[in-house]
Amino acid sequence: MGDAERSLTACSDDIETLKREVKRLGVLADSLQNKCEDLESRSRRNNIRIVGVPEGPNSCSTTSVADLLQEAFNLADAPLIDRSHRSPQPVPKQGQRPRTIVARLHYYKDCATILSQAKEKQRIKVKGVTISVYPDYTAQVAKARAAFNGVRQQLRGLEGVRFGIAHPARLRITYNGTEKSFLNPEEAQAYVTQTITPHAARTDRQMPS
Repeated sequence: MGDAERSLTACSDDIETLKREVKRLGVLADSLQNKCEDLESRSRRNNIRIVGVPEGPNSCSTTSVADLLQEAFNLADAPLIDRSHRSPQPVPKQGQRPRTIVARLHYYKDCATILSQAKEKQRIKVKGVTISVYPDYTAQVAKARAAFNGVRQQLRGLEGVRFGIAHPARLRITYNGTEKSFLNPEEAQAYVTQTITPHAARTDRQMPS
């Protein structure tokens, strides 16, 4: 074997070694990203996001938020709020939409109760305004859930169809007693287009999602 061939063989071996190392590092990076995402999700477990509360002095104080939640959800006692603040955005001008309030509840039981009622009621009238309350998802989870919005919109009002999103971002669809779950919006869309919309009748009633 000549020097040129030996050099090519050595280079080829080095390239294969580098490919394996890049693949290993990619797997490690994905694993670390998933762990970080999981840790961030866990840190938000007791958080809620409140939309629609007008801006104003002390409008997002822990006392004000606790009183608002107690009245909105008819709670026996005001929930204990560890901290609360407006989303980090510029203060809106007159007539613009108020910033979302992010609140951390001390007890997960209170958080679960409020979110369960909020999902059922969707829009809650309290203290002369209409508010909505949602879980405080990470940006990645929120984006993944939002990717199913188009499919969910198609499913609303279809007879014999129930659907919802399980944590963190899995769309579950039950049609004629058969349940399917999807992590991929394109696969969910294909299933709905091929299996449900050609046959399911549309009603005026919207199914809960």
